[in-house]
Amino acid sequence: MGGTSINLVVVVVELAVVVSLLSMRMGFCQEDENSTTSIYIVSLKQTPTVLLNFNNQGLNLEKRTKGFMHRNGSYSRLITKHHRPRNYSRSDRRYAAHISRVHDSLLKRALRGENYLKLYSYHYLINGFAVLVTPEQAEKLSSREEVANVILDYRVRTETTHTPEFLGLPRGAWVQEGGPESAGEGIVIGLVDTGIDPTHPSFSDNLSGNRFSVPTHFTGMCEVTMDFPSGSCNRKLIGARHFAASAITRGIFNASQDYASPFDADGHGTHTASIAAGNHGIPVIVAGHHFGNASGMAPRAHISVYKALYKSFGGFAADVVAAIDQAAQDGVDIISLSITPNRRPPGIATFFNPIDMALLSAVKAGIFVVQAAGNTGPSPKSMSSFSPWIFTVGAAAHDRTYSNSLVLGNNVTITGVGLAPGTDESTMYTLVSALHALNNDTKDATNMYVSECQDPSSLSTDVVQGNLLLCSYSIRFVLGLSTIKQALETAKNLTAVGVVFYMDPYVIGFQLNPTPMDMPGVIIPSASDSKILLKYYNSSLEQDPLTDKFKFGATATILGGLKANYSNSAPKVMYYSARGPDPEDSFLDDADILKPNLIAPGNFIWGAWSSVGTDSLEFQDESFAMMSGTSMAAPHVAGLAALVKQKFPSFSPSAIGSALSTTASMHNKKGEPIMAQRAYANPDLNQSPATPFDMGSGFVDVTSALDPGLIFDSSFDDYFSFLCGINGSGPVVLNYTNQNCGNSTINGRDLNLPSITIAKLNQTTTVERVVTNTAGNETYNLSWFAPYGVSVLVTPKRFFIESGQKQVITVTLNATMNSSAASFGRISLYGSQRHIISVPLSVIYKISYNVTENS
Repeated sequence: MGGTSINLVVVVVELAVVVSLLSMRMGFCQEDENSTTSIYIVSLKQTPTVLLNFNNQGLNLEKRTKGFMHRNGSYSRLITKHHRPRNYSRSDRRYAAHISRVHDSLLKRALRGENYLKLYSYHYLINGFAVLVTPEQAEKLSSREEVANVILDYRVRTETTHTPEFLGLPRGAWVQEGGPESAGEGIVIGLVDTGIDPTHPSFSDNLSGNRFSVPTHFTGMCEVTMDFPSGSCNRKLIGARHFAASAITRGIFNASQDYASPFDADGHGTHTASIAAGNHGIPVIVAGHHFGNASGMAPRAHISVYKALYKSFGGFAADVVAAIDQAAQDGVDIISLSITPNRRPPGIATFFNPIDMALLSAVKAGIFVVQAAGNTGPSPKSMSSFSPWIFTVGAAAHDRTYSNSLVLGNNVTITGVGLAPGTDESTMYTLVSALHALNNDTKDATNMYVSECQDPSSLSTDVVQGNLLLCSYSIRFVLGLSTIKQALETAKNLTAVGVVFYMDPYVIGFQLNPTPMDMPGVIIPSASDSKILLKYYNSSLEQDPLTDKFKFGATATILGGLKANYSNSAPKVMYYSARGPDPEDSFLDDADILKPNLIAPGNFIWGAWSSVGTDSLEFQDESFAMMSGTSMAAPHVAGLAALVKQKFPSFSPSAIGSALSTTASMHNKKGEPIMAQRAYANPDLNQSPATPFDMGSGFVDVTSALDPGLIFDSSFDDYFSFLCGINGSGPVVLNYTNQNCGNSTINGRDLNLPSITIAKLNQTTTVERVVTNTAGNETYNLSWFAPYGVSVLVTPKRFFIESGQKQVITVTLNATMNSSAASFGRISLYGSQRHIISVPLSVIYKISYNVTENS
């Protein structure tokens, strides 16, 4: 390749084959006759590599074990040696191999002579392994002195190019970073997703004369398989691996569909990677139509892919933890997770789960972590990303929309969707329903394939030719049993002028995305509008009683939907975007932590698409797809965070999050408050002003984030003290971090976050925040408005702060009424150099006086 080379690791035998051979050799299957086996994630009390690194840099970690006991009672000299402070590099393969041997030794001693299958050894972010055992064997492991936690593996799921312009990048942040040719230079974004299609031009490294240079701090590798051949990686896509041991062991991995390689058979991972860091200026051509040029948020950033989710089944925590562990060890700067757990983690708090705790170690290693909020909105407490060290992103609409319409012969216009051309606007065409265009050979007119235009052989060309074919859109399209593409093929075979889809009345509340069509077409997504269309059509239909032939009187013309429309009401929070308050535990107690952190574009987002991607059937065989979800919002922020990291390389992960949060916008393009959709059905008719539980600090504004003025910084020690402050958490914290809690504990409200959330305000509470000046000397004036039912006092009201210095801000909140309804306020800091810092206030339960049983 020339220049800096990329390390390659050749996979000679696929993981699926290895696991299969091991299972056959051991006579071991997932469901034994006597007991059912499951996959467990086991973490040990011995310190992982990242904590050893930090220990050597001065953190006082309290050691819990001196080494593992051998049968003869002596301690392993090698293990004791590794408990002494020593600086282990991320790429130290010797220590990784040693830890793997320690895990093997423990399993042999704990499960003497029994069958088991170790899937992974984790060593960098957590010290542990994933293993297939029976519940009885899991209990044996749990009772071992060396073992900290034994947790049953669980499922995770995905949360499924105009946005650079909408976010103001070409005239703002990109200008500050030297233009799109330099934006994100030297930053590595690690994406844990469904893989990537390396052949897509969004990931090429030779589109311009400005050659990519692989960052020296990245030590990752590119896995090579038949599906992902040598040369798939380059100076842009600098790392790629796949993790599927948990899925393979369960027997649900389908190598022909899911690919035992980093290659993306789904499309989701390719899409998210291009949003974060796809190349600038890539033409978006879909169904033969040009929709402009695409660009990632940080087009010069590098991409490293960790495939842990798959088309046919989703993913599992054991594989995701392995992916996160590898990404951190490789040296990525940012981790983007467009995935969430299928359920809230059980236990003492939502924060104590293998994925979140691995990410805590990643943050300690200086990695900024972004996660999708989840697509479970709009109900309260629907959040699927919980922890304060994770930057959680909700989904908002941006200002570009595509819509076409159907103009009926009675002068009624019905709005529809469809990335399709229109008919001749000066001509009205006859509407012909597929149900009334049957040929003489059609036996079953009730077959849904007929009404959905899936079978051209059942329809008469003579009847349809030159007319608009009217087709039903049913739940079968949602399930992928029928497709728009097949209906279009039917229309072409019958030489129809265009296609009109009406919504089946049984499809209730389904929100339809714009769908590409290579001929005139429109989909009427509203059931009520579909009734208007059908009423007009049926009223104009006549049938000859003698011949049974139909006379069609309804006419219409299609207005095209290839041209984008722009709305000043954007952004707005989408109905599906998960909402706060943040659930602290499975009982849905509220945490003193604001989630989401902010919102970003997530609706109708163009992005690169895998050449075999099937996540959206309507974009199959296309090179780009338009997708919606918090999955699309998270990589927007990952890419924008790369711009902040590029400008401020010394910023901690929390400082990057603070810069993005405190500068977020609270208004749409009209200057009005951002709205939030409140209902799944007819969401635009059910909306109200967004609260912090809908949008966090607001809508991301990275241009302002590149000059934040003041930041709120938090460290691993702060998060550690917060975890210790959870009632009864001491043993759990000790097990996960190998540190005793001691007396240093704080509540969530006391974390130095760029927000203040009080789940339960009992009369009065005082919290402090510490700001650090990242700009020049400046004087700040403070103002605020209080949440309803709360009085607020902030001191000082004015302060002068020198560059690099800190200032303590004290906030006293007093309940003025009893209420269980959440209310919201805001603190604003106005700098003399035009910096504006905004801090949202959220208070849920308010108690103005003590209520006793006798009162």
